[in-house]
This record gives sequence, structure tokens and C-alpha cells, in this order.
Amino acid sequence: MKILFSKKCLEYWQYGHPESPERVGKTFELLKGKFEFLEPEPCSEKDLLSVHEKNYVEMIKKGEIHDSDTPNLPDIFDYAKLSAGSAIKAMKIALEGEKTFSLMRPPGHHAGRNGKTLHAPSLGFCYFNNIAIATKMALNSLKKVAIIDIDCHHGNGTQDIFFGDKNVLYVSLHLNDFYPGTGRISEKNCINFPLPFGIDEKTYFENFNLALKEVKKFNPDLIAVSAGFDGHKNDPLTMGGLGLNEESYRKIGELIVSLKKPSFAVLEGGYGIEFPESVHQFLMGFF
Repeated sequence: MKILFSKKCLEYWQYGHPESPERVGKTFELLKGKFEFLEPEPCSEKDLLSVHEKNYVEMIKKGEIHDSDTPNLPDIFDYAKLSAGSAIKAMKIALEGEKTFSLMRPPGHHAGRNGKTLHAPSLGFCYFNNIAIATKMALNSLKKVAIIDIDCHHGNGTQDIFFGDKNVLYVSLHLNDFYPGTGRISEKNCINFPLPFGIDEKTYFENFNLALKEVKKFNPDLIAVSAGFDGHKNDPLTMGGLGLNEESYRKIGELIVSLKKPSFAVLEGGYGIEFPESVHQFLMGFF
């Protein structure tokens, strides 16, 4: 198992913001010595433009972003390019036959083609859609990619980018009627599982297995995982709405591996004190 990580992603922060460097830094400290770490490289602007509109990329580059929860921080364009580049490198390693995980921030699955998507209130801590950029690049050499999104929030940006693309299956399990308020129904190639607040682990996995059936039916050449850990029962931002625990994430990893497809995962959300161990358990199952 190879993990993509750079300490550069710990350099930016905003006081009191939940998407903090501390959560990723503590996870790195827990995982070092257990896995092999590789340094990522930033993606190119051409890579960004494969999924995002030019005016949006320029807005981030010029520091002109105005969003309620996604701050316009110094050098955020460079940090976001590094996170996207990490996802690309994880994808390439997966195609060489190894499982990989990008332990980088900022996350990405709320960022659509032109940033904020229809009906979404904000960018949700995301600047560029890391997993979408990596998936788009993978499609240069592959026919089909499935994206499994396990973040507690619907990946509205990812759905926006790939909506109607017959070469991509997007599957998401998320809280219904929760931020960003999208993903209530399945449409075309986007299969959504909007789950009620306070479900138990058993119900979650009943739905997760249904999601995996859709992936099996699609028969992708590659699986990309939007790995959010905010479905944990003690997550402060989601109030534990999906009722998962650390061992749940290990099981999720094992079930994805059971599909026997090249796979890589990219970090999304997760904000509780159990976050580092949840990531650890997911990787133990995903290995």
C-alpha cells in the first residue's frame, strides 16, 4: 500500500475552520511506519481544465474566490493543485497494480465544473475536484471508471462533472436532506443512496452492498473512491448521522477490494477525534 502525502498540505489554515491541517497531520503521525509514503507533485493547469471551466480556474488562481465556507487563503491555488496532482499519482500507481491512497487536503468532491453547482449553498471546503481530475485522466487509457463516494455529504461536484457520461458510474451513499442538499434521486449514470439520519450500521451496509451491485454490473476498469470519514457516529459536523465506527471503515475497504478491480482512494471529509483511526482501519481493509 502506497500513500501519497506532502507536509506542504499542512501549511494553510484558517482559525476555527473544521477542515484543519491538524486532522491530516495526526493521521500522518499514526500511519507513518505502517505504510510506504510517496511525495506527490502538483497537477498542471491543463489537468484542471479537463474538468473545470477556465473562468473558475482563473478565479482561484487570482485569489478571487468568495465563498461562505471555502476561504480565499494565500497560495491556495498551489495547495489545491498539489492535492489534485496527488490524486492523479494515486490513480497511476493503481493502474500499475497497487492500492493507493491520497492523504491530502484540500478535499474536492463538492467542486463542480464552474465551482459551486446548482442548488448547492457553497463549495464545501473544496477548490478543485481531485477525484474527477484523476478519473478524467484515467479515461485517456481506460474505457470505464466507477467512482464510489462514501463521504457523509453528497459529492454534487463530481455528479455535475460526469452527469450523463456513459464511461463513468458515480455511486454515492450520503445523508438525505443534508449539506449540500443534492443527491436525493438517481439520474442517468449517477446512482444515489440518500440515507436517513440516525441509521444503524446494518442498514448502512445493506445499502452499501446494493451500491456495489451497481458497480459490479457496470464492470469498470478502475475504481476511484471518494473516501470521506464523516459518517462516523461521533463526527461533530455530521452529528454521527450514518452511525459508522472505525471497524465499519475497515469493512468498507474490504468490500471494495472484493470487487477485484484496480482501485485508489482520495481523502474527502472527516472531522472527529476518531478520524485518524478510521482512515487507518479503511486502509487495513483496502490493502
